[in-house]
Amino acid sequence: MQTNLAANIKDTPEGQEAESILRKCVHCGFCLATCPTYNLLGDELDSPRGRIYLMKEMLEGAAVTATTQLHLDRCLTCRACESTCPSGVQYGRLIDIGREMVERKVPRPFIDKLKRTVLKKTLTQTVLFSAGLAISRMVKPLLPESLGKKITVKRDAGVWPTVLHNRKMLVLEGCVQPAMAPNINFASARVLDKLGISLVKAPGAGCCGAIPHHLNDVHEAHLLIKRNIDAWWPFVVAGVETIVVTASGCGTMVSEYGYALRHDADYAEKAARISALFRDLSQVIADEKEALARQLKMVAGTQQKIAFHSPCSLQHGLKIKGVVEGLLRDAGYELTSVPDGHLCCGSAGTYSLLQSELSQQLLVNKISALESGAPEVVATANIGCLAHLESGLNNSSKTPIRHWIELLDERLSKLPKV
Repeated sequence: MQTNLAANIKDTPEGQEAESILRKCVHCGFCLATCPTYNLLGDELDSPRGRIYLMKEMLEGAAVTATTQLHLDRCLTCRACESTCPSGVQYGRLIDIGREMVERKVPRPFIDKLKRTVLKKTLTQTVLFSAGLAISRMVKPLLPESLGKKITVKRDAGVWPTVLHNRKMLVLEGCVQPAMAPNINFASARVLDKLGISLVKAPGAGCCGAIPHHLNDVHEAHLLIKRNIDAWWPFVVAGVETIVVTASGCGTMVSEYGYALRHDADYAEKAARISALFRDLSQVIADEKEALARQLKMVAGTQQKIAFHSPCSLQHGLKIKGVVEGLLRDAGYELTSVPDGHLCCGSAGTYSLLQSELSQQLLVNKISALESGAPEVVATANIGCLAHLESGLNNSSKTPIRHWIELLDERLSKLPKV
């Protein structure tokens, strides 16, 4: 795509990166078929190609309007377009640049600004979010159905392993996951314990930074990233093997810490090191496949039908496809077919709260696809998707929704006591 960027942006790092990305786009339109919002709305401006045109015009000096903001806001940042783009256009990075520019130029209505501020302040602080969630669970019967169905059920986390192995890995605790589904990290620790690996926590670490990042608050995102780096660094120096992330949405963010702080003289090197140490939980477990197989041979279990929802952050952001499915099959589960598995469920971080109408349409479509194979359980790999899908499943067949590691943990819990 031929570009002629405005003088005020052309020679900046953001302008140079945007121009490099724009020049790769050849207008082919392959991205349209895999874009969830274009599939729903049929509007070219709600497709990756249309949004790229809007951002190109803005970067070339055209007026930035509320219309531009609307179409960029509607993007889920699912990156399905990146998976299908034959030219390798890094659309996710381009829309981050575009959204940040729009945020500076187009004032938001007061209510919109308030919503975003509340989300940034509550979702990123585990203690505050936990208190709010506990109160919400108590008054759930009194809440409107549309709000009540978003409140997840309380889950028992069980026991964290106490044995310390020579092999140690650091886990991202996250922000909402410890309150909404603490069993995910506990189950991960128990499974890794059986494989001879200790999962350790770092005091002071928390939100990965994805929430403010996708709300166009780069400054706040960078503060959270630096806080995590500072909390993790002593463990890195001590030789921790890997930084494990159990939520693929957070994993996508951590994998890009090096990119996010590449211009920061104090943190660039450390951030790159953190991203290099990052691994999604599925990759870690897959590396221990032989040890896991030995454990599973000692477990008797009936085959259960599972529908696996692969989060966009897992398959498009991290480019991890088929790994979780393989682990579940190896554990004896039967995976059902899920039509249009590449399409987003509509969660997308805060998207389900800020773009609820589009999000609900995507949720209905995803629930239909997941239930088409009559599964006994739906599994996923991201806390945001889990909560969003649970709100839809609870209003249909009440099929339980779990993180996939919880299923492995349950299977391995049946191991004979030594």
